[in-house]
Amino acid sequence: MTLENKVIWITGASSGIGKATALHFSKYNCKLIVSSRREKELEQVKNQCTTPENIAVLPFDLADYNTMASVAEKAISLFGRIDILINNGGISQRSLIKDTDISVDKKLMDIDYLGTVALSKSVLPYFIDQKSGHYVTITSLMGKFGSPYRSGYCGAKHALHGFFDVLRMEHEKDNIKVTLICPGFVNTDVSINALTGDGTNLNAMDEATQNGLDTSVFVERMLKAIQKEKFEAYIGKKEVLGIYLKRFFPKLLHKFVMRSKVR
Repeated sequence: MTLENKVIWITGASSGIGKATALHFSKYNCKLIVSSRREKELEQVKNQCTTPENIAVLPFDLADYNTMASVAEKAISLFGRIDILINNGGISQRSLIKDTDISVDKKLMDIDYLGTVALSKSVLPYFIDQKSGHYVTITSLMGKFGSPYRSGYCGAKHALHGFFDVLRMEHEKDNIKVTLICPGFVNTDVSINALTGDGTNLNAMDEATQNGLDTSVFVERMLKAIQKEKFEAYIGKKEVLGIYLKRFFPKLLHKFVMRSKVR
């Protein structure tokens, strides 16, 4: 699979992984739709791209998931089709379960799970009609195993795996692909913007995130996984080993996580 002549829609594109993806993919002969809540930042991303004339800006809020049908219709009208939807938009969390208000758990599910699912379902009829389409959903290693201070985030990311595994099965006959990308620690503002127990932002960079993969390295690895149409790809440093420990030695993983300084 190549990006040549593809129309690619990227959510969460105003910063972090989404922004890096737009900047990298714009080097190829493809058209991009960049989305997030922040229109000003999206325009800045567009202007930084190699081919800004091939970039369309479409701001919207994933939390407002009841409007996704009209958002998808607008997106498709921009270039007449969509070939790849990169579900990258979302928010993280840093708080203990006992200190986390249920409204925070709901917000994490509304944005990270329901918003992504609603958008994907809104694009699905178009993918079926054109007999092709590729969902690339950025989940997390936290969608495969857990870690303290991230209970609601882990729950939402685990849910994404369940949904998209089934979508892949039900629509293989329609030539629709699904790739789940599971980042480990990537050097972005994800911890700064993470929700705390009362719903306010953490406003602090944690050490593990700061020492994580550079976004440009992450995007290059992600692109290879997309081109190979992988079912899942785990992208990070040593934390990726947690995937295999969870599968074969879950108690050992538990001990490692409990000894770690990740907060």
